[in-house]
Amino acid sequence: MDRFDAMRLFVRLVERRSFTAAAADLGIPRSTASEVLKALEARLGTRLIERTTRHVTPTLDGEDYYRRSVAILTEVEEAETALRDARPRGLLRIDAHPMLTRTFLLPHLPAFLARHPLLDLRIGQGDRLVDLVREGVDCVIRSGELDASGMIQRRLGTIEEITAASPAYLRAHGTPRSPDELGGHQMIGFISSRTGEVLPLEFTSHGAVRQVTLPSRVMVNNSDTMADLARLGLGLVQAPRYRFTEDLAAGTLVEVLKRYPPSPTPLHALYPQNRQLTLRLRVFLDWVADILARAGL
Repeated sequence: MDRFDAMRLFVRLVERRSFTAAAADLGIPRSTASEVLKALEARLGTRLIERTTRHVTPTLDGEDYYRRSVAILTEVEEAETALRDARPRGLLRIDAHPMLTRTFLLPHLPAFLARHPLLDLRIGQGDRLVDLVREGVDCVIRSGELDASGMIQRRLGTIEEITAASPAYLRAHGTPRSPDELGGHQMIGFISSRTGEVLPLEFTSHGAVRQVTLPSRVMVNNSDTMADLARLGLGLVQAPRYRFTEDLAAGTLVEVLKRYPPSPTPLHALYPQNRQLTLRLRVFLDWVADILARAGL
């Protein structure tokens, strides 16, 4: 490996905290990664990594070399892009909610990939928090108010939320006309990945937000399961309108308390603060923002 390749390996090793993961990301054997690091440390005359049986941690010199390496590699990539045909290329790792991905991104993905033939995507999907640096992810798309320490946020849109329940549930418990009529009702508890607590329901009236926590016989941490439980008649649920478009049209769910909607939810893209915005990430985020704008978000 030349110096830049060794630098790339070291950066990935610090971010992934694993020789195996770093080597896999770069498509090289683990033994090669170990030898390259040894040669790099010998050339620099200092120890960059502390190794344990489970993971690796940068030394103080390693942290300094990591910060400098990230800046240098970003400059190299931008310089090469400027002198080439200025087309985005390489692997972009993103993570987004499954329903949002299926609803908005996947229908337009073939056209995006055809427009950028040198760009590859690795798409992770889930509700959980993602450690972008440690897991080697370039960008996450998340809704709600986020702890963005160490991250750059880009606002992508605002999601309309609704309150819904199944016809069977409403026959059994009645249809509330205001939040004051929620006595005797129950909700499907959604457990926040950030706090580990069940999120309350929200209702807006005359610009004021009111939070209500109802009894929950079932609590989950997955939004797809929460939607399934709502269809089964196990309680009131609040979720983005786009999630329930087909249910509302088919009548399997009914929107309630329309005059008291939940607060709209902001949607952001987040990427690490210590990295400059690469061309491949820039074109991806512009594409996502355009799709969501045309969808009315």
